Amino acid sequence: MYHYMQGVVTDILSNAIILENNQIGYLIYTANPYSFEIGKSYQIYLYQQIKEDEHLLFGFQSKEEKELFLKLIGVKGLGPKMALPMLATGSPSGIMDAIERENILYLKKFPKIGDKLAKQMILDLKGKLSLSDDSITVNHDYEELCEVLKGLGYKPAEIKKVLPKIQVEMPIEEQIKEALKLMLK
Repeated sequence: MYHYMQGVVTDILSNAIILENNQIGYLIYTANPYSFEIGKSYQIYLYQQIKEDEHLLFGFQSKEEKELFLKLIGVKGLGPKMALPMLATGSPSGIMDAIERENILYLKKFPKIGDKLAKQMILDLKGKLSLSDDSITVNHDYEELCEVLKGLGYKPAEIKKVLPKIQVEMPIEEQIKEALKLMLK
C-alpha cells in the first residue's frame, strides 16, 4: 500500500494528473487536477484501489483530505468515483459540517448523491468526523483556551471559528468567557 509519492507533474487531465517519479509516470485521479502546475514538484498522499480488472491511484494534497475520502468510501454505496467529485466541489470542512448538522440538501448537491445515500452518509459518519488536531493551527497563546473548550465538548471546527475573534492579551478567564459567548450565538 502506498502512503505518499513525491514527483513532478508532467500532465494534467480532466480528472487526473500524471506524476513522474523515478522516470515512471503514474496516473493519479485527483479531486482538483487543475490546482496542480505542470513542471512543479508535489508530495501527494495516495489511496490505491485494487480490483479484479483495474488498479487505480487516488491522490490528495493533504492528509486531512485523504482521511475524509477514506471515511466517505466506507459508507455503503459510496465508492471512490463518487467521493472524489464531492471533494472537488465541496470543502472538507463543509462536507463534515453538513454531515454533523444532518444537512441532506447540501449533500444532495453532489453528483450521484440522492436522498437515500445522503441519509446513509449521515447515519454512518455523524459523530465520527472531526478535524485532526494538526488541522487547527493554533497560536501558542490560544493553546490553553483550545484545551478548555475541547474539554467542554466543543468540536475543533467550532473552536477554529471563534479563535480569530478573541484577543490574545486577555487573561485566560476572559478568553474563555468570550469564547463561550461567541459559541452560543
